[in-house]
Amino acid sequence: MKFLHYIQCEYSYREYIPEEESDTRKSIMPQTNNEPAIESFLPLTPAEFEILLALVDGDLHGYAIMQEVTGRTLGSVKLLPGTLYRALTRMVEKSLIRHVGQPNSVDSDDERRRYYNLTALGGKVLKAEAERLSNQVKAAKAKNLIAKPNRT
Repeated sequence: MKFLHYIQCEYSYREYIPEEESDTRKSIMPQTNNEPAIESFLPLTPAEFEILLALVDGDLHGYAIMQEVTGRTLGSVKLLPGTLYRALTRMVEKSLIRHVGQPNSVDSDDERRRYYNLTALGGKVLKAEAERLSNQVKAAKAKNLIAKPNRT
């Protein structure tokens, strides 16, 4: 029985295969496209999760993100400007979101506003985080920590 060894390469793990097996390398190596492993971004902070969720519906500027989160959560979550803009900066650096130009549909908007949109990587990370959180909720329900709704 052979053991595969793992080595860390930038953001993900790749299989190490000895040189004598190099002809079979392509068939058993996981395919990589220089995209970091989704798991390396998890768990997201609550602010990061809320920002990504807000950007699913389209490009928004910072204040609009704050309004969307507050409205969607009925005021139970409020992103303050310092938290929001620090998170936006981190997320741009991680390539989860990107700056975009002002949408054509906006006529009289302030030209200084910076709009953001979700990258493909950001969408994958958001989906993985939502699935992770869903699994946690399922575990909590299995332990009877969350009350089941009354059906009357």
